[in-house]
Amino acid sequence: MTHTIGRAAAWMLLLCAALWLGLPQARAAGLTPELANAMAAGDTSDRITAIGQAVATPDARTQVYLQALADDAVKLAGGRALIVRDGAAQDPVTGATVPLPDDAQDIINNNRMRGELDTALAALKLFSNDAKERAAAVQALKGEVDASRLPLIERALASETVPGLKAQLELLKASVMLAADDAGKRAAAARQLAAAPSPAVRALLLERQREETDPAVKSALSKALTEVDAGLAWGERLGTIFTGISLGSILLLVALGLAITYGLMGVINMAHGELMMLGAYATYVVQRVFQANFPGAFDWYLLAAVPVSFAVAALVGAALERGVIRYLYGRPLETLLATWGISLMLMQAVRTMFGAQNVAVENPVWMSGGVQVLPNLQLPFNRLVILAFAIAVLVAMALLISRTRLGLFVRGVTQNRPMASCMGVHTARVDTYAFALGSGIAGLAGCALSQIGNVGPDLGQAYIVDAFMVVVVGGVGQLAGAVVAAMGLGVLTKFLEGWAGAVLAKIAVLVIIIIFIQRRPQGLFAIRGRSAEA
Repeated sequence: MTHTIGRAAAWMLLLCAALWLGLPQARAAGLTPELANAMAAGDTSDRITAIGQAVATPDARTQVYLQALADDAVKLAGGRALIVRDGAAQDPVTGATVPLPDDAQDIINNNRMRGELDTALAALKLFSNDAKERAAAVQALKGEVDASRLPLIERALASETVPGLKAQLELLKASVMLAADDAGKRAAAARQLAAAPSPAVRALLLERQREETDPAVKSALSKALTEVDAGLAWGERLGTIFTGISLGSILLLVALGLAITYGLMGVINMAHGELMMLGAYATYVVQRVFQANFPGAFDWYLLAAVPVSFAVAALVGAALERGVIRYLYGRPLETLLATWGISLMLMQAVRTMFGAQNVAVENPVWMSGGVQVLPNLQLPFNRLVILAFAIAVLVAMALLISRTRLGLFVRGVTQNRPMASCMGVHTARVDTYAFALGSGIAGLAGCALSQIGNVGPDLGQAYIVDAFMVVVVGGVGQLAGAVVAAMGLGVLTKFLEGWAGAVLAKIAVLVIIIIFIQRRPQGLFAIRGRSAEA
């Protein structure tokens, strides 16, 4: 009996000793004074190591202290780190208010340290109750290959309930495992990453492939890269097609005005690009007016800029027709030279009023961002809005030409001017209206272009040649031809740019158009009649 009691007492003593020895280890989980001091003082690498230890076993005070470090709200006094906000000092471990010593010194964080603090704070947000915060934390940690983050990611993975976030955490874990010391883990991580192709995964695999020395892992990385490239191929193709359609919509807007001034009226207007430039600058002026007088309604300035840009370009076009072009009908060479000189005058006038440098036109909030269709394919809202705008302008113009009295007069004067005049049509007035309409559409094109590119005095020069090619290839005076030619030219240009570069693509497109015009000079959609060849 005595022997049994003695053995029980011995076991109790051993248990107490184990618990006593285990207390420091238990207390080490979370923020300790030693760890807080290590994160604040010393070499940058040592401080980063301490941050990794704190994030691996965080407690309620860890995030508060890391945020204070990121906000430059931590001071050192006598080798002790203190959180100082609004002149009050706080112990980082207990949160208790303490006196602020006079010798407290600021802590200086370099860019590397700030980056580590941001990453650590993002890692701690993996356990937030808000799914949006957790999603943002996963995005912030992408590309993070620090193995010290692995326990934290595994804990977040075990507690995550949202399927989409769980899949992203699996990929995040695989990206960290890609830098593991074990070759088998690296190969397994490469195979896992291959199942979710994205530009970030491809960059990660390429970087690891350059550093990898193990043949088996290198082979797994090469196979994974092949699978990722295959998965991204369709996104790249669709992205090229969308970019080409976007370029085609811009060319269509520019060419619609030429379809009237050149296609219907036969006027070679070399100032058409500058009329488009005036529409872009009108948009800029409306933006400045809203910024100065209606800041609360700034996101809707574009709705006011559309009619203003049309009116400005249309008025300048009407003045151009009444003052110069009306005296040059039937003399194409003189019209070309006169409008070219006017284009130089308009560019110089804009340089005098607004300066030679480009001006900034901001997108409204509702045109910012885009729709993520595939990992490597995002459709920007501003491009989508411009595409819809081009369709709307095309429909409005088609209805105007085919269903209104002005459209009837324009078509009548175009087909037989003497007969239209005999029927009582004021042909000179119709010419002015038609030219103003074509110029106003050029102003709308400038308004649209201001949302995707720079606005400067040379804006029109980049599109005028392509716009003439669209009108000629589509068929003079044919709206359907302009649509097909604009979209075809835009998509063809973008595919050739990806294959041969921008300069060679321009040359190739020009050669293709020259060959096409030689074979079919009337364009894609020719006007059939007694005086026109089929």
